[in-house]
Amino acid sequence: MNEPLSHRGKSRRWLWALCLLAASALGGWQESLPGAREVGAGELRLFGFRIYSARLWSPGRPLAADTPFALELTYHRAISRDELVEASVEEIRRLSGSAVSAAQLVQWQAQMHLAFVDVEPGARITGVFLPGLGARFYVGPQLQHEVRDGAFARAFFAIWLDPRTRNPELREQLLGIAAP
Repeated sequence: MNEPLSHRGKSRRWLWALCLLAASALGGWQESLPGAREVGAGELRLFGFRIYSARLWSPGRPLAADTPFALELTYHRAISRDELVEASVEEIRRLSGSAVSAAQLVQWQAQMHLAFVDVEPGARITGVFLPGLGARFYVGPQLQHEVRDGAFARAFFAIWLDPRTRNPELREQLLGIAAP
């Protein structure tokens, strides 16, 4: 049946459309970091293949300890969520050693499963570090998941920013210490 919409139905649809427009205008992760500027950028390559491009954003440059920042990864290869989570857990375990318990790693692994997605070339995941609060993860402009655990956030972003990272050249590029 094609009955005309009631005034009430029109109002609801209008309100829904406004909510969708407002949500899309919010700007994704940039909302969490007003005034963020690019600190540095680089690429991760393995065996000559581009895996992802990375950009580090922060309201201040150089990046100071315990300041908010965003790490944006744009993927050049298809990678499953499980592979992303497994690689992250492995690096957190390597960098943290006995400072992180097995039970904590299991909890963090579950959080990363909620935060990550299977990626295809061109997909973008941005993690936002919020000191004292935790981390937010965006897929494209959409908030995917928030982890309210400061220890997790520090351990996760250490994968790229700790001096003991597996990719010291990328770290230097992200921090603006070296040219990309």
